Amino acid sequence: MSAPAWREHTEARLRAAGHRSGSGRRAVIEVLARHSCLMTAGDILAELEKGERRIGFATVYRALETLSELGLVRRVDPGTGSAAYEPVDPSGEHHHHVVCDGCGEVAPFADEALERTIAQLSRRLGREIESHEVVLRGSCAACRSA
Repeated sequence: MSAPAWREHTEARLRAAGHRSGSGRRAVIEVLARHSCLMTAGDILAELEKGERRIGFATVYRALETLSELGLVRRVDPGTGSAAYEPVDPSGEHHHHVVCDGCGEVAPFADEALERTIAQLSRRLGREIESHEVVLRGSCAACRSA
């Protein structure tokens, strides 16, 4: 989904849920719309400060909590010590993550075979799998060669 489409979808869902448009939340949405992968609250705050936008850490967290509750962002624990967030595509299209234990680099990946395996597992278990996240851990090439 394109950044403008996600932003518009997000703003429409917030209005439909009765949330007023706040400048802090709008700023967080703008940052998330420019990124398709994981960002911590600290990453978002740092990007806002680069643009000389001053909002508080609590505002960023409140915005992320609201967006998460409405299913507009996904909270992921990549095991780096901080929760991270990414926009949710309403179509259900998604990716997973590989995290380097050495440097903390997060790389997104998509794998159709993995998705088919999860669907097969769902049928075998007799469960309706509504969502899932996969975080693989290891070492990136740079850390292995260091």
